[in-house]
Amino acid sequence: MEIPAELLQILVCPSCRGALAWDYESSELICSSASCALAYPVEGGIPVLLVDRAHKP
Repeated sequence: MEIPAELLQILVCPSCRGALAWDYESSELICSSASCALAYPVEGGIPVLLVDRAHKP
């Protein structure tokens, strides 16, 4: 599974508003901000952008 580039351009981290990047190995969206760096799960092709569900990679 892969997240479309158009979607990645508009998604931001709900915690710090940093850009998100797709991690192919873990199938998660990772915040690119060094101070935040939360990983958000993708379930059934849908990003779960809830801080409660995020974790540090």
